[in-house]
Amino acid sequence: MPDPLPAAPRSLPSGAAEDTARRRRAGLTASIGAYVFWGLSPILYHLLGHVPPLEVMAHRIVWALALSLPLIVAFGQTNALLAILRRPRDLLVFAGSALAISINWLTFIYATGGGHKLDASMGYYIFPLATVLLGAVVLGERPSRRQWLAVGLALLGVLVMLVGLGRVPWIALVLASSFGMYGLLRKIAPAESLVGFTLEVLMTGPLAAAFLIWLGWTGSGAMPHGDPVDMAVLVISGPATAIPLLLFAVGARRLPLGTLGMLQYINPTLQFTMAVLVYGEAFTVGHAASFGLIWLAVGLYASERRGRGRPRL
Repeated sequence: MPDPLPAAPRSLPSGAAEDTARRRRAGLTASIGAYVFWGLSPILYHLLGHVPPLEVMAHRIVWALALSLPLIVAFGQTNALLAILRRPRDLLVFAGSALAISINWLTFIYATGGGHKLDASMGYYIFPLATVLLGAVVLGERPSRRQWLAVGLALLGVLVMLVGLGRVPWIALVLASSFGMYGLLRKIAPAESLVGFTLEVLMTGPLAAAFLIWLGWTGSGAMPHGDPVDMAVLVISGPATAIPLLLFAVGARRLPLGTLGMLQYINPTLQFTMAVLVYGEAFTVGHAASFGLIWLAVGLYASERRGRGRPRL
């Protein structure tokens, strides 16, 4: 027979409590660093706005691979990487995730280098809502009424932009759906963050390297005879891709999922702020109505996650 009153929670030993608090602080710092890094990344691709997006993405893949392979060895993940390479089914799933993240990267590079940073920020605002929709359609999950309302408001925001501005915000939709599909595929074939990322750039790396060699051979690429600043920024794009992902992995292991979910809005908020205040993109009444509905949807979604994250008494 159960006790009529719940037992008092056991307090952790002071050393264990301090260690847990230290891990939480490290996770919080790493996660904020990752989201700030991603939020400021439009600066990098704005500088490369005159370089074709496909070439920028190829450099991003090649230089990210050049960094991630030594990290695999340094962190003792070689066996984990080789184990997945021996499993054809997992390789097929990672091929799908590599395609999804490549579409995401190419669209983001095009958007931030071509004056569409507002649309890019919208994509990452609605990304969590896209995952709710994908989970319901693909995985048979059952979102709550509040989550369905949030998805509906986000779709209404997209419709307002279509009617008010006369165009479909395809950049936002592609970014949200491709990153949502990426997350879905990584959920099906889980792997440690560094291993999964290395697999993805390993699969796309040979094609990217061949493309860059062809550009260099024909003299139409930014390397090796282009502007020194362009070449430096292109090389930096590799670490700029890998570092925030590693920071995010540190945070994901040390923080509750709800906290990570709330922190993720740092990224699109920084992108939105820079688009309007730094790069002077027009923010019209149509934008205000569309973003207003999407922000309301995000608020509903965030309140749902916060409610689920509370301890049950």
